[in-house]
Amino acid sequence: MAKKYFMYIICTLFGVSVSYGQGDIIPLWPNGVPNQQKTNDSETQNEDDILWIENVQQPTLEVFLPTKRNATGRAMIICPGGGYQGLAYDWEGTDIAKWLNSKGIAAFVLKYRLPLSKSIIKKEKAPLQDAQRALRIVRHNSSKWNIIKNQIGIMGFSAGGHLASTLSTRYEANNSFKADSIDHVSARPDFTVLIYPVITMKTPTTHLGSRNNLLGQNPSQTLVDHYSNELHVDKNSPPTFIVHSTDDEAVPVENSLLFYKALKKEKVPAEMHIYPHGGHGYSLAIGKGHLQTWTDRLAEWLENLE
Repeated sequence: MAKKYFMYIICTLFGVSVSYGQGDIIPLWPNGVPNQQKTNDSETQNEDDILWIENVQQPTLEVFLPTKRNATGRAMIICPGGGYQGLAYDWEGTDIAKWLNSKGIAAFVLKYRLPLSKSIIKKEKAPLQDAQRALRIVRHNSSKWNIIKNQIGIMGFSAGGHLASTLSTRYEANNSFKADSIDHVSARPDFTVLIYPVITMKTPTTHLGSRNNLLGQNPSQTLVDHYSNELHVDKNSPPTFIVHSTDDEAVPVENSLLFYKALKKEKVPAEMHIYPHGGHGYSLAIGKGHLQTWTDRLAEWLENLE
């Protein structure tokens, strides 16, 4: 992986064309990460039951491609959860990518910056900046990856669901940094998948850990409203698929209900599956009975997207 990253940097510096393929890890910002300053912070990784990543300094996309014979032309960018403190990178990232590949869907796991890093200048803006950039990179390189330009979605779990729903409602958000050619590509997802997502920053419905990490301990009402994504759905929001469990004690199911209600109000196509049991953080839910059929429902929904 280090060799691939080094070769990418060399190609970028010397203007050489580079083609990305299966297994590549692509830096989002090869010419310098915006909204970031140099500190002594460094990324940490812990691999016990899951690969847990904190303090991301260089956000990346990891590429997972289906075989050409199985490819549907669809693609999904995956935002792992972790309360905006860390990333459950394999549990809600690479494992999901491999499942998507089995359905003929290209997948890209987003390692996005986390707002607790001292390196970030405007901490609440960094995750969305990375999500916008990720969507633009995939769309810009769609022909190389056998992807249809208007068949690129965003998927998020828990706090990653907050990021995915933020992109889905704020894909046109302006950035203060100097843009390159990729930054002028549309960042609008063509569809959105939210799995036990954080949606609102309003108490008592929000996930307090995600809110504190993203917005701080005492955010203004303006900031709370700005990142309460149910308030920003409009008629141009992408078709959305939502999964949640009634007994989720970490992220209340009301988060998904609020977003579904907002989508319905704006007549945006949406499908929601609420399971009575499952709690939080179940990923593919393998071995969890009826709950593990959520991936079947998603596959059906994706097959029937117009």
